[in-house]
Amino acid sequence: MNIASWNVNGIRACVRKGTFFDYLTEYEPDVLFLQEIKVDEASLDPSLIDPKGYASVWASAKRKGYSGVALLTRIKPRDVLTGFGIDRYDDEGRVVGAEYDRFFAFGVYFPNGQKDDERLQYKLDFYSDFFNYCADLKQQTGKEIIICGDYNTAHKPIDLARPKENESMSGFLPIERAWMDRIETEYDYVDTFRHFHSEPERYSWWTYRANARNRNVGWRIDYVWVTRSSLPYLKDAYILDQVKGSDHCPVGIHIDG
Repeated sequence: MNIASWNVNGIRACVRKGTFFDYLTEYEPDVLFLQEIKVDEASLDPSLIDPKGYASVWASAKRKGYSGVALLTRIKPRDVLTGFGIDRYDDEGRVVGAEYDRFFAFGVYFPNGQKDDERLQYKLDFYSDFFNYCADLKQQTGKEIIICGDYNTAHKPIDLARPKENESMSGFLPIERAWMDRIETEYDYVDTFRHFHSEPERYSWWTYRANARNRNVGWRIDYVWVTRSSLPYLKDAYILDQVKGSDHCPVGIHIDG
């Protein structure tokens, strides 16, 4: 199975740029999670409802034009989940998931903490509440967990072009990076890209300012983390930094279904 994640920064804008359907045709993900769709399902172009053999699920925010996540899948899931039962997060359209035979896969738009201290705390609370939810889910079902999406945090200095200059910026604060450490040590997940790749200068987000993408001045903030016990089924992980259409690019894994 090819499981992919892409923060499209507005699905309608991504489609208008002509890249979204080209990406589906060329790379053919079996399961695709989208973040920041910025639209409700009622306003979608019909071409986006179950496109090209995919079934789709759209989980929008209550606030129009904000946040929102989606799932496109060519493999029928046993069940679909929108949100994880806490209104303060679910109202912002941040989580969509699907249950398959061996695992649960989630597409998550983790909060951005740059606005103020209140939003930073909201982001940290979200990390805690969501990963505790997934820990309970794994314990109850015995299934592996795959968590894709825009984590809005670069984990280590190798994961952004200018770590020194950004040490005091949300997205690379010590308290945020410590949470990424906890995902690895306390919750026992593996960063799939770093499991296979150790090279620097591999990023998934570039600001639109200052020609950053062409100069590859970016951040790796889009990840696929998996429970460590699923590693025997994991075949590869990738970043498709050549795919345009958003300030983010798709990331993903190949795993035995």
